[in-house]
Order: sequence, then structure tokens, then C-alpha cells
Amino acid sequence: MSPMRPLVVFDMDGVLVEERSSWGLVHDLLGTTNEHSHEAYLRGEIDDMEFMRRDIALWLSVMPDLTIDDIRSMMEKATAMNGAEDCIRDLRALGADITILSGGLKLLSGILVQRWGLDGHHANGLEHLPDGRLTGEGILEVPLRDKGGVLARKIMTEGLQGPVITVGDSSVDISMFKRSDLAIAFRPKEERVSKRAHIVIERPDLRSVSGAVREWLKVRSDPVGAPRPQ
Repeated sequence: MSPMRPLVVFDMDGVLVEERSSWGLVHDLLGTTNEHSHEAYLRGEIDDMEFMRRDIALWLSVMPDLTIDDIRSMMEKATAMNGAEDCIRDLRALGADITILSGGLKLLSGILVQRWGLDGHHANGLEHLPDGRLTGEGILEVPLRDKGGVLARKIMTEGLQGPVITVGDSSVDISMFKRSDLAIAFRPKEERVSKRAHIVIERPDLRSVSGAVREWLKVRSDPVGAPRPQ
């Protein structure tokens, strides 16, 4: 990635794909639910590792020989958000680097990176044996409550100097918004997400995102234009 090019960082679940949770997609397909562990996580009773461990245990309770290839096949069923490919193409035309930063499953973000030719992805994995069977453990790369910290380390490590633009939909994206020059709330789940963003887009079409980025970059490059959001 070029240090001077704009960097657009997308949350994945509910943003690049219609499904609000890639973990939840597996639950839906297997007929399980993580409602209890989700509530325990929100209350601070369990951490990210235990949250993942409980999700995987639920899957294995109904499909003991579940493999990484089974999960990959499930991720192929995710539905791309309306306008996603056009949005990616338009951002490329603006000279942007594009990456995914998500608490979702890395199997899905990897599929999207390959499908759309994105520059990278940070998400969470599933530990598995050589034969592909899941061990029951997750691989934590993106703690839900510290997406901003992951972004900050990425910026620092790669020496990025261009503007950072983030796109998210939930409260866990607020820490990411704080580290960006432009924060876009896309179909925000909560009012507090909207309040912490510079731009709010309710329409479920990612072409609205690339359009907003184009206009913002145009204003930012114009010395007599309006000041960029702070």
C-alpha cells in the first residue's frame, strides 16, 4: 500500500455483505443460536476468545465433524451488499487502497478479498486440525472492542500518511471511527453510531459510500472548500 493514497477501511458484516453477522450465518445454517453468549459478552462476563469458543461449541454440538471447508462453503452463501462491486471499482478510480477490518470470520473476508481484489483483511479465524476438522478454538485477530487499536497499529506499521476513511454499522466500529479522517456510518444499528460518524448513509447501497468519499476528497483537496470533518 502506498503511504500517501487514501485508505478505505470497511467493516464487513452488515456493510460489505447483507448478513449482519458471518458468525450468525453459520448459526442460521446449522439451526443454532448464540443469544446467551452474546448477552454474556455484552455484559462483560466473557472475553472474545470465550465468545468464539462458545459459538464453535454450539456448531460442533449439532455437527461434530464440522470442517473448515464446511464453514468456507457456508461463507460462499453470504449475499454481497447492493452496489458493492461498483463501490469498489469507484474507490479504485479515486486511487484508494481498500481493506477489511472485521470481528467476523476471516474465511468470508478472504473470499471477498479474492473476489474483488482488495488490498488486505483483518478478521478472526477458526483453528483446525490437519484434516480440516475444527478444534473448538478461535484465532483472535480483531477484538470487537478494539477495532480502533487494530487500525492504529496498521497505520503505524505501514507508515500510512494519506487520509483514512472508515465505514461501519455498529457500536464496535466507533473506536475505528475515532482513528479516521472520515467516518461513515452505513445502515447504522444504533443512534450512537450515527452520532459518532461524519456521514450517515441509510440507503442499503454501497454506491452511496463511494459517492460520499468522492465528494469529501474533492472538498479536502480544495483549499477554499469547506474544512474536513474533525
